[in-house]
Amino acid sequence: MFAGVSFAAPWAWLLLPLPLLVWWLAPPHRERVPAIRVPFFQRISERLGLTPSAGAIVRGRRLWQLVFGALTWLLLVTALARPELEGAAVTLQKPARDLILAVDISGSMEQEDFVAVNGARQQRLAGVKQVLAEFLKEREGERVALIVFGSRAFVQAPLTTDLDTVLELLQQTEVGMAGPHTALGDAIGLAIRQFESSEVTQRLLILLSDGSDTASRMSPVNAAAIAAQRQVKILTIGVGDPQGESENRLDQETLTAIAQRTGGEFYFANDQQALTRVYQQIDALVPKKIDSETYRPHRSLAYWPLGAALLVSLLGLGLHLLSRRHWPPGATP
Repeated sequence: MFAGVSFAAPWAWLLLPLPLLVWWLAPPHRERVPAIRVPFFQRISERLGLTPSAGAIVRGRRLWQLVFGALTWLLLVTALARPELEGAAVTLQKPARDLILAVDISGSMEQEDFVAVNGARQQRLAGVKQVLAEFLKEREGERVALIVFGSRAFVQAPLTTDLDTVLELLQQTEVGMAGPHTALGDAIGLAIRQFESSEVTQRLLILLSDGSDTASRMSPVNAAAIAAQRQVKILTIGVGDPQGESENRLDQETLTAIAQRTGGEFYFANDQQALTRVYQQIDALVPKKIDSETYRPHRSLAYWPLGAALLVSLLGLGLHLLSRRHWPPGATP
């Protein structure tokens, strides 16, 4: 669908009277022509009673030449005005928020104490994957990245709107792929580096872990302080056992401190239903934001008047050359 024709440079129409101004204000073109010089020219002039003076011939123009010239100039000015075919309005949506999911895949995620909807117990990571899959389906229009961490943190998927790829890469992760320990601080630091390429103002990190920090090269709380300086909000989700032993113990204090440093929240989810409610609370706390931009596509039509001007010029030149063949010898064109 098209809305109509418009001109991107309508000021060009001011050039239309330019040839008339030149015709009226500029002196006629004069050129020297060969002549025969005679030694008694002065005597002839005196006998005829003439006074010699400088002279020139101003060539006349036929009506068809004026019409062709005016039409060519009109077409050229029309092309300079840049006619465009305006299409129907198109609305583009772009994300106003970037979201990073940091998922713990350390050895403790192997434990089968995560309660599914039907009451059955399953592996922690498997239960998290199921709930994350539903959560990602609601992220349409947002850019999402996936970081997995154990002893080291890795970018599984950079910030992208291709949520199907993010989900597929999430499903391919396995417990222990990144090492048996937990590096919360390194995961936060890696997320901060991913946000460096982000141009949106709202940056959200959802950090999901079931254990205490045992392998970070940077303190998780210090990493959270840096994230706060970079305007990154962190929401932490604990899925482990606060009464566990060693690396299997959920460190609620650290996860809470990480979230509070950035103005975020800490959530505890010990089963699939609780984790689903957590994501619902997250949506209510920081709802999805999408910026929309509406524009009308424009297709240039300037080549049409330009082509027409070329054809008219060639036709006029052809008629001029054809008419010269019929002039008598010595006639002025």
